[in-house]
Amino acid sequence: MKIPSLPNEEIDEFLLRAKNSERQRFPKILHKPGDEFNRVFNFIMTDSYMQPHFHPGGKIEDISIVAGKLAVIFFDDKGSITESSTLEKGGEEHIKIPAFAWHTYVALSDGVVTYETMMGVYNPKTWKEFAKWAPEENTPDASAYLASLKKELIASAIRP
Repeated sequence: MKIPSLPNEEIDEFLLRAKNSERQRFPKILHKPGDEFNRVFNFIMTDSYMQPHFHPGGKIEDISIVAGKLAVIFFDDKGSITESSTLEKGGEEHIKIPAFAWHTYVALSDGVVTYETMMGVYNPKTWKEFAKWAPEENTPDASAYLASLKKELIASAIRP
């Protein structure tokens, strides 16, 4: 996957935006509303929690690491971890997330930058389905759940 260039000044600017945001992440969207091909840089801090979800309708997500270290965690339908991959420069740098696969991301370093693409016109109501077995973002249980995911990564055979 060819990753567009991203000047260091923009990386610094968007990481600062991520750090100062409630969600501890911030996107730099490269596509226009209504485009069929979605392209975005995501800037993620280590305390960012993304509720596990899947993409319906055959959407396949391509993720490449630009900076930092990120775990991509897959789950079964009940919320048990089934697999994990760690993305970092010089190691595994790219992953495809199949449609209908429960997944989330865990930043293993501060200042993670990813480049993500997916086909399909973005509609926030149909883009992803959130797991009911995991806490919603920005809730009291979200931080504890994120900590449990990190602990599971370290304690299990699925090493970050």
